[in-house]
Amino acid sequence: MCIRDSTMTISEKRATKREEKRIEREEAEAGFRLNQIKPATNAVFNVMFVILSFICIFPFIFVLMISISSEESIRNIGYALIPQSFSSAAYAFLWNERDMIIQSLLVSIEVTVLGTVIGVLLTTMMGYVLSRPQYKLRGFMQWVVFIPMIFTGGMVANYVVTSNILHLNDTIWCLVLPLAVSSWNVTISKTFFRQTIPDSIIESAKIDGASQLTIFARIVVPISKPVFATVALFLTFGYWNDWLQAALYITKDNLRGLQPLLNTMMGQLDYLANNPTAGLSLQQYRNQMPSESVRMAIATIIVVPIACAYPFFQKYFISGLTVGAVKG
Repeated sequence: MCIRDSTMTISEKRATKREEKRIEREEAEAGFRLNQIKPATNAVFNVMFVILSFICIFPFIFVLMISISSEESIRNIGYALIPQSFSSAAYAFLWNERDMIIQSLLVSIEVTVLGTVIGVLLTTMMGYVLSRPQYKLRGFMQWVVFIPMIFTGGMVANYVVTSNILHLNDTIWCLVLPLAVSSWNVTISKTFFRQTIPDSIIESAKIDGASQLTIFARIVVPISKPVFATVALFLTFGYWNDWLQAALYITKDNLRGLQPLLNTMMGQLDYLANNPTAGLSLQQYRNQMPSESVRMAIATIIVVPIACAYPFFQKYFISGLTVGAVKG
């Protein structure tokens, strides 16, 4: 009798487990049906995303086609997606000017790498400090970070500080330091650390005798790769595309990056014409220079490196945009 009761109990348990699994499966299917997008809606979204993607990609394709258009085609029909005739004269011209292009490229790479490293360190450290409730000046420093997001001192104040007080003109630091820290990146870092790093971990490390720098380097950094990559991506885009700092503070040609070079050429293409380096006379040099297509060729050269780097950081870029979002 006891054996029969035990057997029935086991059978009932198995039946109960099967029933629970069935209920869970039905709930999951119901939730999937509620969240499922209708085929028509999905098709509309796909078409919309294709159109938006085309709008983003088309300007680059258009610039690329102009850069390989012949000067005769540009004179006859203007800028066209399909030119009358193709020519590699613009890229051949830039190859003859490779010394200047390479010099500007190296400056841009140096500024981007140096600025990104310094900016990531400063931004994440500030964000981590502001994320700790025990920090006594937390409220005051939050206002110090928040106010520049709404009000700025203006270009004149920035110029006076950078040029007249810090004396950074014609140095690599005038291209790096003004863009190293932004209130937006600090806010992203603070929000990430506050929501991701539990206070219990920090308190345990303090009990073990770890300093704040040790906690940040050995505990916070290894589990905070998304925010580091996100801030690094924002800074990389900012430094690579910046030309204003060079326009304000740089007068030496050996400190001009690709973006300042493009800006100079767009405003006055005679910058190249007045600096022949191919062993030609000034008049021969100007006659051989494909003016319109050269502008587009340099724009293409500038876009390609950063466009190739973006896909590797895309998932971190998305996570940076969703930091602090409410989960539903």
